[in-house]
Order: sequence, then structure tokens, then C-alpha cells
Amino acid sequence: MAARQFEPVPDDRPDPGDPIPFGKKDPNPPTKVAQTALIGALLLAIKAVSQRAFIALLDTFALITAGAVFWLFYSFDHPTTFQIVHASIFAAFVLAINWIVRQQR
Repeated sequence: MAARQFEPVPDDRPDPGDPIPFGKKDPNPPTKVAQTALIGALLLAIKAVSQRAFIALLDTFALITAGAVFWLFYSFDHPTTFQIVHASIFAAFVLAINWIVRQQR
């Protein structure tokens, strides 16, 4: 018979280095001032991350619109003259919108 490769560890023994054993309350709970400061810092961090995400989303505007034009041109199996003209007008419209967006920055 093969020898055991591991030894079972009981879960009920508390870790001697744990400052607050499982199931017991913290003897020094944080004060209201500390909680308020923590919440304020957390909200500030979330606001900064959301602003950066919004700016990154705005920077992908040109990529998304160019991808829409690319998808439109390649969605036609056998394009007619009118489909090519309409897709070209849409491409010119997208270029104009991208130019306007870049001018506003």
C-alpha cells in the first residue's frame, strides 16, 4: 500500500498569530471618523477610475465608428451600385463626425 503524501490539518485550531480569532468581535472597532475617511477615500478612488474609464471609452469612439464602416462594407455579399454609394456616404458621415469630435478636444 502506498504511503500518505500529506497530513490532514484540523480547521478548528486558531492561528496563534491571528489578532482576532474567528468568531470573536474586534476589541477596538474603527471609529466613525475613520469609517467616514475610509468611505471618502473609496468614493474618490471610484470617481477617478470611472473618469479614466469614460475618457478611455471616448478615445475608442474613432475605432468603433471606423469598425462600423468596415463592417458595413463587408456585410454586402454582392453589393449593388446603390449599396456602395450609401456605404460611401455613411463613411463620409463618420469621417465628418470624427473630425468634429477631434476639433472639440
